[in-house]
Amino acid sequence: MLATAATYSVAPAMAAGDLNVICSADVVICEQLQGDFEAKHDIKVNMVRLSSGESYAKIRAESRNPKTDIWWGGTGDPHLQAASENLTQEYKSEKLADLHEWAQKQAESSGFKTVGVYAGALGWGYNTEIFKDKGLAEPACWADLLKPELKAEIQVANPNSSGTAYTALASLVQIMGEDEAFDYLKELNNNVSQYTKSGSAPVKAAARGETGLGIVFMHDAIAQAASGFPVKAIAPCEGTGYEIGSMSIVKGARNLDNAKVWYDWALSPEVQSRMKEAKSFQLPSNKAAEVPPEAPKFEDIKLIDYDFTTYGNPDTRKSLLERWDREIGAIAN
Repeated sequence: MLATAATYSVAPAMAAGDLNVICSADVVICEQLQGDFEAKHDIKVNMVRLSSGESYAKIRAESRNPKTDIWWGGTGDPHLQAASENLTQEYKSEKLADLHEWAQKQAESSGFKTVGVYAGALGWGYNTEIFKDKGLAEPACWADLLKPELKAEIQVANPNSSGTAYTALASLVQIMGEDEAFDYLKELNNNVSQYTKSGSAPVKAAARGETGLGIVFMHDAIAQAASGFPVKAIAPCEGTGYEIGSMSIVKGARNLDNAKVWYDWALSPEVQSRMKEAKSFQLPSNKAAEVPPEAPKFEDIKLIDYDFTTYGNPDTRKSLLERWDREIGAIAN
């Protein structure tokens, strides 16, 4: 299908006015992006930080009168859902050819309504001091998280609000099969002390010594270790899913030209190479961007062939979340 001329137009490097951004990453990353962008552009950024699920819900609720121009970061599944529901709009950046294949595929699969900005594998981070003091063995596999000695030692986010937790849910379904995955989650619930709102909150709690282990993206665990906390990141032995953190322009954006300026800027190697300074250890999507040495490398992890199209589909997502609410949320500790 031929794109319209507007789709391919390149926004001016400098533009005046405002830009309304939802950022679905850690607040430190969001603040760094905002500051760096405003330092180089005559554009005032009005930013809110929301988890992926909350961001999708906000954009959907405001679809008749959009208040957001661009949505940066967060797991790709809700971005793909927003694209399939026509909540976001097509845009082909001039930087697209500079990106890794996985980021380009994310764009192609959405009809160029979203694009990959970073990637990261799912796993967990555990507090090595707590495990040593309690004589707990390092959990190497998903199966290990069910051991009775880990009762009340695990935190994971709620998949309704957290893209991280939805990725975990969808990954387990793909690894085990749906019924088996829900049986696993019911058993895991015995060891879960809290279902958090934010995806990175569980490993931050583990870093502070409030829980033993958090199921998170591995780069979030590494960020805690890089901050000096006794946290070790683990990739599960059976295999694991991964996220393609994404970026989308909201359909009906009031500041469309400025949104395109941000979009192109955020895909540049200079911007993506700066992420490590905010203790962000994802894999950047631009091939020329510097990869932090601490970043978990995909080639070192047993990754599943995560089906982004299926699990970013609104019907699939709705079905899994409703089943989670019925079978896990209803019995959650």
